[in-house]
Amino acid sequence: MQVEIGKIYEGIVKSIAKYGTFVEMHGSEGERLMGMVHISEVSRSYVNEIRDYVTEGQMVQVKVIGVSPEGKISLSMKQVEENADRNRGERHSGRPTKEEGSQRTPRRNHSKPNVWEPKKRQEPTELSFEDMLSRFKQNSEERMCDIKRNTERKNRTRRK
Repeated sequence: MQVEIGKIYEGIVKSIAKYGTFVEMHGSEGERLMGMVHISEVSRSYVNEIRDYVTEGQMVQVKVIGVSPEGKISLSMKQVEENADRNRGERHSGRPTKEEGSQRTPRRNHSKPNVWEPKKRQEPTELSFEDMLSRFKQNSEERMCDIKRNTERKNRTRRK
């Protein structure tokens, strides 16, 4: 039972559960191996119902993302999709690649006065789960800083 972590295999969806789907694939020596794709690894977008994305008997490409000490194989369909997009040259993070990093634009637009403007927000339907989670974390951290700053101000005025 030998699979390589990080390698992409082709397999058949054998069964579907609420929390993921089980995929049968063939190992390096031709043996049949069973692995599971967790619901969070099915697609980049939010998956409410797995059956909207896969059906039993369907051929899928999966990437091995881990093997537990008990021999359970963790698979990802989402990472195969992301690898294919990277190979085509598409980007999904807001960060520029190394090649694009050298093409910087100036930070300030000197035709406008230096006035704070809120960031333009994307519609929630356009965001992936990871983007929504990172936005939530950022907003939460900003709120915590505001609360901490306000309590420190109150404590300073009470001491005087």
